[in-house]
Amino acid sequence: MIVTLIIVCEIGFWVLLTAGLSVRYLLKKPRAGMALLLCEPLLEIVLLIATALDLKNGADPSWEHGLAALYIGYTVGHGHRTVQWLDGHAAHRLGGAPKPAGPPRYGMARAWHEGKVWLGTLIGAVVATGLLQLAMWYVGDPSRTGSLESWQLTAWRVTGIHGLIALSYAVWPKRPPAGTPVASGAQKEKEITRR
Repeated sequence: MIVTLIIVCEIGFWVLLTAGLSVRYLLKKPRAGMALLLCEPLLEIVLLIATALDLKNGADPSWEHGLAALYIGYTVGHGHRTVQWLDGHAAHRLGGAPKPAGPPRYGMARAWHEGKVWLGTLIGAVVATGLLQLAMWYVGDPSRTGSLESWQLTAWRVTGIHGLIALSYAVWPKRPPAGTPVASGAQKEKEITRR
C-alpha cells in the first residue's frame, strides 16, 4: 500500500506541476497557477499520515516505510529547486521570458553550485532521519525497527557520497577548454549569487 501511495504522490507531483505551470503561463492566470503549485506539499502530508496510520494499525515497520521517509526527505530537500528550475523553463517556452541561465560549468562557481545542491541532499537526509526516528519511537519496539534504522544509514551514505562528489568540484575545479572566454570576477560573483 505504501509503495503504491509513493507512486501516486510522484505522479500527483508531476500532474500538479504541469497543471500549475499550464494555468500560470498558457491561461495567463499566475495566482491560480501558484495556488496549484502550492498544493504539492499536501501530497507529502498525505503520504506521512498514511504511513503513520499504517504503523498505528499494527503494520510491521518495513522497507516501504523507510522509502516513504526518504521520498518525503528528498521532496523537502530538492522539491523547491526542481519546481523553480521547471518554472524558469516554462516561463521561457510558454511565457516569453528570457532563457534561464544554466548552472555554472567551470571553476569555483561550479563548486558553489554543487555545494548548494548537496545542501538539498543534506536537508533531505535530516528530514528522513527525523521521520524514521519518530517512527521508531512510535513503534517502541527495537526488535521490530531494524529496517527503519537501516534506512537512516542509507540516507547518510547517500549524503556522504553526494558530499564527496560535490567536494571534488572544489578540490579539482573543472577548467574551461582553451579558447573559452573567462568571465570577469564581477560576472563570476553575479553567476554565483544567481544560483
